[in-house]
Amino acid sequence: MTALPEQDLPGHALFARYAFPPNELGYCGPTGTNASELSAHASEFDGAWPYLRAIADAAGIVDPLDADVVRSYWVGGPLLEKVDSAGLLTRLRTAFTGQVTGLLDEIPATPGVLAHHSFHVFVVYPWVRFLNRDPATPLRILQDCRIRWGTVQSVEDENAVVTSRQLRFDGATLSLGDPQAERVRWSKDGISLTGAPSCGDTVSMHWDWLCGNLTDTDSASLAAATRTTLDLVNAARAPT
Repeated sequence: MTALPEQDLPGHALFARYAFPPNELGYCGPTGTNASELSAHASEFDGAWPYLRAIADAAGIVDPLDADVVRSYWVGGPLLEKVDSAGLLTRLRTAFTGQVTGLLDEIPATPGVLAHHSFHVFVVYPWVRFLNRDPATPLRILQDCRIRWGTVQSVEDENAVVTSRQLRFDGATLSLGDPQAERVRWSKDGISLTGAPSCGDTVSMHWDWLCGNLTDTDSASLAAATRTTLDLVNAARAPT
């Protein structure tokens, strides 16, 4: 993978950075696809593709793998505001008809409905439904699957220790707790999604991979989209 800064990456390369970690685990997209080939199979990532199309359509962009579209889905940014909430819900409910989802059929069409990966993780995936049964496993999966941001504290060989705010559940509410250290891979057998990190870098992570460096604007956009989705989920889960 190229080591270009995230803001300079073409859209297909940026898509591959974030799509590779779950694909490696067999969770998303076609099997047997390496990082350099992922963008050629982007439409087979049925989780991400409806959002990319929604953002592109709303922004008047022809290519769903345009860099601004891809960054908006994985990280966030102003293009998300262009996507109509009601239209997005209709699109997603059609795309995921017949699949077991979390809160997709219950969420109202409010401005908190974002064409962002956090919405897919916390609303469309079914794991949020299992939090009140035995929260440990669904909480771990939700934490790993969301795109998270943090600060590199140390680098050793192919791993980095990053402090980031961890997802927590108090029995009623999902929120982000205080920063804690976690170990992620920035390289595996000499293959990486980004260049070698340095202490003090602000980075993004997906599952146990470091995906790239974030600007202050990027990390603020990612934090804002994540908070918006968590607020939406907590409101939908609240007793009536």
